[in-house]
Amino acid sequence: MSCVRAQVNQQQIERCKKNVEQRLPSLQFFSETMNLAGNTVRLKILFLLFHEERLCVCDISDILEMNISAISQHLRKLKDKKMILPQREGQTIYYSLSEKHKVIFDYVFGLIENENL
Repeated sequence: MSCVRAQVNQQQIERCKKNVEQRLPSLQFFSETMNLAGNTVRLKILFLLFHEERLCVCDISDILEMNISAISQHLRKLKDKKMILPQREGQTIYYSLSEKHKVIFDYVFGLIENENL
């Protein structure tokens, strides 16, 4: 594949490079977020936590009809990237969606709920 253009707009290229470079941390954050949320099970977990605010692994396991071990693996991945936050109460650990991610998924889940896809 090749690219043929009549003229190079060097100012545009430099402006775009600078724009991407300045926003690299945010771009990486969103890339990691979307990569993790790209798994259907993890997206379901995030959806549930968005609406219920907090659930334990047993609750999620019952809702999604999956074994606790499988759910725990997904929760660990989300927790490692700080998408969800654990809170221990006695022997039970409850998980909730981080504030940053609530903002991100507010729009996404709104689209899903309104079937505006």
